[in-house]
Amino acid sequence: MKKSYIGFSIGVTVCILIIIALVSGFWEHFFYPKTQEQPRTKIITPGETGFSPDSGTTGQTAREENLNTKVAMEDGETVIAVLNQEQGREVLGEQIVAYRRQDEIENQLYIAYIKYDEKSREYKRLWNAPTAASRVETVSLFIQDLIGDRNDCLIVTGMNNHNEHTMTVFRLGQGQAFSRIADLRIEGSIIIQETARSLAYQQGITKGQSFAIVAYGHDASSENILDQLESTYVFNPVSEQYELSKITKIPGSQIEQRRLRELLSGVPGVFENFINDLWYYVSPQGTLDSRQYLYFNHAGKEIIFFGDESQQVFQWQNSTRTRYGLYISSQNISISTLRRFIDIELESLDSIRLRVFEDVRLKITVSATWDGSYRRAGTAKPAIQQQPIKPAIAAVYDSSWGRLHFHSSGEYTLHSGGTAKKGHYVFFKVGEYDLLELRPENEDPVKNRTVYRVEAAGNTALSLSRVRLGAAVIQDMLEGQVTLTLVSSE
Repeated sequence: MKKSYIGFSIGVTVCILIIIALVSGFWEHFFYPKTQEQPRTKIITPGETGFSPDSGTTGQTAREENLNTKVAMEDGETVIAVLNQEQGREVLGEQIVAYRRQDEIENQLYIAYIKYDEKSREYKRLWNAPTAASRVETVSLFIQDLIGDRNDCLIVTGMNNHNEHTMTVFRLGQGQAFSRIADLRIEGSIIIQETARSLAYQQGITKGQSFAIVAYGHDASSENILDQLESTYVFNPVSEQYELSKITKIPGSQIEQRRLRELLSGVPGVFENFINDLWYYVSPQGTLDSRQYLYFNHAGKEIIFFGDESQQVFQWQNSTRTRYGLYISSQNISISTLRRFIDIELESLDSIRLRVFEDVRLKITVSATWDGSYRRAGTAKPAIQQQPIKPAIAAVYDSSWGRLHFHSSGEYTLHSGGTAKKGHYVFFKVGEYDLLELRPENEDPVKNRTVYRVEAAGNTALSLSRVRLGAAVIQDMLEGQVTLTLVSSE
């Protein structure tokens, strides 16, 4: 009897403990719901915006996959870009929105600051202000610790309707409002001159050195169009503004001024046609480095970067005239989140100077530095020479793709499964290799261009192996070979 009583008591106690655990868990879940981890926002570049240097940033910046804002915009306001503040995996309740007003002729860009309010438990638009930029296709906005005190600065760069480069900088101050600390406009280029900060700053012990802002503009006192003035702006902690610190004259090359004015006249296509070529990097010692080059193809809307034995192809999206050359917006054809803004200035009739701004929201290591001078490849012997062979033939081949008909006009027709696809082709030679390029009709000529190495497979067949072509290397794509069997020829 005693044993039964003990067993009964233990059973009752266990049941009571289980019930308490269940009830307390439900109670806690009901009144104190567990906060779900906010997923990291997908990283894209909406519109024509964006670059975010890693150096000196006080956190990551992510763009929304769409242009949804946490607060409804007013009538007539068009959203251009959205930035969310991130720290690790947690998305903070802060959002910066770039927008423009449809009723304004100048299309001036505005910035709005949105933050979650703990008291009202809703998002509020706390602040907005105009910027100097207006050309949407050139606009970039990012957050960086410019001052070195670990407080965010919002930097907005771009061009205005007068083809001037602009930079507007806001600093997060008291009351969760931004104060304008720099507003620059110049017929040249503007860069942030970053300097290395101490280990103590990196560890959060001391403040870091402020970054300077450098602007390059025309020297109005000189007769040479290419002479420039370098204006350096530094942060003044007393006035809390970036102020002009020094001006340095930078002499440009002495070029025949009539030809120079033609290139820099701003006539559409003139400067684009001038740079439409292969350009080799010029080392600091003044020697040509054929291992790093740029290839501009304006007609094909593509730019090829080759360095460190790797080739990157970018789609040429937009170009805007500047006083000294051209400002290009481009996007990687394989990684849509990787974009580059290329500021090109004329140095001489066979050399150009580049400043390349990376807009990369992924942890991609870019080992090659693209800033610097480049000289036209005609002044040096390329590593390999392209020599055209019979560019077009008149023949019909059978293959695993279908029946491929090469026309003597340089067009081809591929019959497969009752459908016919058309396009253009060309046979050519690079070094000792025979190559074939195919470009389908009515498709993106950059993304859908394919190049194949051609080898004879007997007297009546050709073997195709897909390759990637650069000016200094031919890379095999390691895809399966395709055999073309001759049916008829003219």
